[in-house]
Amino acid sequence: MTGGRMLTLEQAQERLLKLVTPLSIERVDMEGALGRYLAEPLFARRTQPAADVSAMDGYAVASSDLAGPWHVIGESAAGHPYAETVVPGQAVRISTGALLPAGADAVIVQEDLARVDHHVTLTGDAPSPAGKHIRCRGMDFPEGREILPAGIRIGPAQAALAIAAGHKHLPVCRMPRIAVIDSGDELAPDPETCEAHQVPASNGVMLAALARTLPVEITRIGPVADHLDALLAAFETAKDVDLVITSGGASVGDHDLIRPALEAWGARIDFWRVAIKPGKPLLVAVKTAGARQQIVLGLPGNPVSSLVTAYHFLLPVLRAMLGARSPLPLSFDACLAAPLPASSDRREFLRGLWDGATVTSHVLQDSGALAALAASNVLIDRPAGMPAAKAGDPVRVYLLQNGGIA
Repeated sequence: MTGGRMLTLEQAQERLLKLVTPLSIERVDMEGALGRYLAEPLFARRTQPAADVSAMDGYAVASSDLAGPWHVIGESAAGHPYAETVVPGQAVRISTGALLPAGADAVIVQEDLARVDHHVTLTGDAPSPAGKHIRCRGMDFPEGREILPAGIRIGPAQAALAIAAGHKHLPVCRMPRIAVIDSGDELAPDPETCEAHQVPASNGVMLAALARTLPVEITRIGPVADHLDALLAAFETAKDVDLVITSGGASVGDHDLIRPALEAWGARIDFWRVAIKPGKPLLVAVKTAGARQQIVLGLPGNPVSSLVTAYHFLLPVLRAMLGARSPLPLSFDACLAAPLPASSDRREFLRGLWDGATVTSHVLQDSGALAALAASNVLIDRPAGMPAAKAGDPVRVYLLQNGGIA
């Protein structure tokens, strides 16, 4: 475990991800694979397209005869190819996606032709080059080519590609089993009966909702009282999951019992405290039983701190367990719409709103300010010790998965 020195965000993420091993591989149908990560490279089992096909509606002719006129001898429709051979002076009516007949190696679009009965004449431009409107065999991919690398997330386009390449099932890592433990004597399980000395227990639902942006199986536990026996019982309930997430109790107060409870449970604290704001009292522990390993992610109890650390640590752990090749969140540059004050001695992640062109930081940045969090769609990355920034200055931002905000 690290001593008094706080880790940087990148150091903590690297250290955490070194603890993660992708979960076991299973083969699932295409709908079951959506949202998951490909566990092995995927190779095409067929050539696409399997033969030359038309990219436009028009007439298929021989390229040696692009001046016409032509006698129409039949039709090739998608799924219903023309079976005979085309010779110069002949044309076959063809639709988009239909196979080119034998002897035809050019398609003239219907807008460039005039047809009277079974005869067509050129009224516009012949295709140049002659194969301009043809999708040649193997244009998309040939049989045997790698079409998707391991670690890529399967979305609608990837699923369509895999099916087109002849796949019905895909190899993916099994879904992580996680437990979310909400702890704290101040937590009211029912927000409709919350007394003045309590706060509604919102973190468990919030963290579970964030985790469910990935394919996971979730057990929610709590709220759990600030008692060592109660926390030990909660950890024991979670003994069969891959990842335990706690919220609250990871700091150094008299009632912060997550660390002693984990140690009593047999877990080893790997590191504690990260030099970010909000989210400094982040804790990572490991419980080992034989060849099996559980990771424990202890998040701060303040809801904003909890979400910010979950964004930077929980989601990357889950992606890594699912076999993602790039588990860390992506960031991009945006211009400030308004000035920002100088940053503190810790790296800050300010809640803000990005409108597609500029980003604005919310005035209230308290780690308990849920209204500002719900009105945010980005985290603004302010490195430690940065001078004041003015409107128009670039800043690094992370796009939140935050519900109804674009």
